[in-house]
Amino acid sequence: MTINSEGAMHQSWAWPTAATKILAVIGDPVAHSLSPVLHNAAIRSLGLDMVYVALPVPKESLGTAIAAARDFGIVGMSVTMPHKEKIIEYLDSVTDRARLLRSVNFVYWEGDKLVGDSVDGTALVNALKIDHDVNPKNKVVAILGSGGGARAISLACAEAGAAAVYIISRNANNASAAAELAGAVGYVGVAADVSGADIVINATPVGMSGTPLGGLSPLTSDQLQDGQFVYDIVYYPLVTPLMEIAIAKGLQCANGVGMLVHSAAVAFEYWSGFEAPIEEMQMAAKAETLRRS
Repeated sequence: MTINSEGAMHQSWAWPTAATKILAVIGDPVAHSLSPVLHNAAIRSLGLDMVYVALPVPKESLGTAIAAARDFGIVGMSVTMPHKEKIIEYLDSVTDRARLLRSVNFVYWEGDKLVGDSVDGTALVNALKIDHDVNPKNKVVAILGSGGGARAISLACAEAGAAAVYIISRNANNASAAAELAGAVGYVGVAADVSGADIVINATPVGMSGTPLGGLSPLTSDQLQDGQFVYDIVYYPLVTPLMEIAIAKGLQCANGVGMLVHSAAVAFEYWSGFEAPIEEMQMAAKAETLRRS
């Protein structure tokens, strides 16, 4: 290994080493995750002595997994479904934003404390603006779902200046809580509200391959209207059932890869202390999505 002027270590044939720092994503399922591709691309770009792996963690094993992460000195973790809410009880603290959202999507060390934060919502808004030139400001947004992802997106869209944020969920209590995060522009919606939205966001796991809901769409064709932008936070399969419907109607749409990239960039900077090479991460994501398609 050689060390550059910024202190980053260039990988050689001997990598990984006994000192290699470990990063991970935990979830169930997690084999489809693009996170290792994104983070390892960043690690290679900067020549860091780190490696990022995917760890399948069933619901019942979450506490054991966090204890093991402490024991093994894992430097940081991304958190995906179904652990974003439950993980809070196993951490030392969470940020004000994560506490408000009752959701965590990445974990980092602050001294000897394991801290959770959530940037899912901000990452989605950044993906809309930067990757697709779609600005939620003064737009009506319909969000399907009321879990951790939906709550984060509700808050972020309101902060971005959305005219209205409708939360559409079968769980009335959760929908109300998610709508409250959008303040005066937040509403508990019904399925009919989808047709009046400018931006439609699926924040549920419906359509994710490898789950009981794989192959399904949370909406039907007649619920979508001309001119809408459809964003599905699911990205496996790359073209989700909801996206297939949107494409057939001639609507612009995207999967959750962009949201993942922008979220990963924030976490990577916390873990590594280096500015995330977003372009390299995006290129890696594009190459991998093409390979899987």
